[in-house]
Amino acid sequence: MTTTKTSLLCAAVLACIAFTAFTAGAQQTQLTPARDRITDEAIHADLTGYEHTQGRIQALNDGGRPIRDYHLSKAQCWLDVSFHEYSRNDRSAFPQEALTESEKLIVGMEQGVTPLPTDTPLVNGAARVREDLWKRLGAIHGTPGFACAQQAVACGEVELVHAGNEFNQQQWRHAKPYIQIAEDWVSDAEASTRQCGAVPAVLPVDTVLTANVLFEFDRSGRSDIRAYSLQSLDRELARLREEGLTLAKVELVGHADRLQGRGHDYNQALSERRAQTVRALLLERGIDAANVTYSFKGDGDQVQQCDGVKPQAALRECLIPNRRVEVRLHVTR
Repeated sequence: MTTTKTSLLCAAVLACIAFTAFTAGAQQTQLTPARDRITDEAIHADLTGYEHTQGRIQALNDGGRPIRDYHLSKAQCWLDVSFHEYSRNDRSAFPQEALTESEKLIVGMEQGVTPLPTDTPLVNGAARVREDLWKRLGAIHGTPGFACAQQAVACGEVELVHAGNEFNQQQWRHAKPYIQIAEDWVSDAEASTRQCGAVPAVLPVDTVLTANVLFEFDRSGRSDIRAYSLQSLDRELARLREEGLTLAKVELVGHADRLQGRGHDYNQALSERRAQTVRALLLERGIDAANVTYSFKGDGDQVQQCDGVKPQAALRECLIPNRRVEVRLHVTR
């Protein structure tokens, strides 16, 4: 290891130790235990704690740290999901642990610790759902465009943890709204990355806008598409006009869930029919047929495992991210 690399490693380790020391020694807000959260006085005390934490975030912003800053945004989003679940009477440890994550970052910023951590803990044992979305957010870290996408990346990561917590508590039906929010953050983050700074005359090679069109179980027709996923596709198509992008080609990849048996020929054919359905929809939206290609993978690429989910209806709902057609819009400027 070179001297430079050793110095950088030591600096990172020392910063981590400093951050841990500051956050461990700080006075953290303690919410009333769920079993005691039954009086107006207790609830008022908790709300006062939330207001105080919000005030600390505002003070950091007033002191010059912009709202779009990754760590300030993340502190705000941890605070928001904590309060959201507290307001919904979540009796688990999630509201407290999410609030604590917010305060850890606040303390680090108040004390001027650098670098601050960029990890996103799965608080309250949250499931790590939608690995594909985690990867898309992770790919933005360290790029020049991250400077413009910090808020969306930070909040997307926190919202995925929020969804994973809901998945553990009440399975996929309750996690789904937060997954949709996370998908929106991911899309916004990627758009902010593309538009960051002076708009380049030419985009980086193979710039891709992505949307997933989702289907009902064992279905492949137009009426079997989940409406919100079609809206996601239309939003990505609208970005072409908004950002002045030229569509070079469209790549469709059909998928199926695992319920007909992994690798089964039936799922291969089902995933192909889904890709064909989405292709027809794109042609109706004015996309040149010569620019659209499709392939299909059956159940060979599952983005949501849903291990242990029962009964069957809940399992089918949980597996819906796998019943998808990936729409990859390859663009240039």
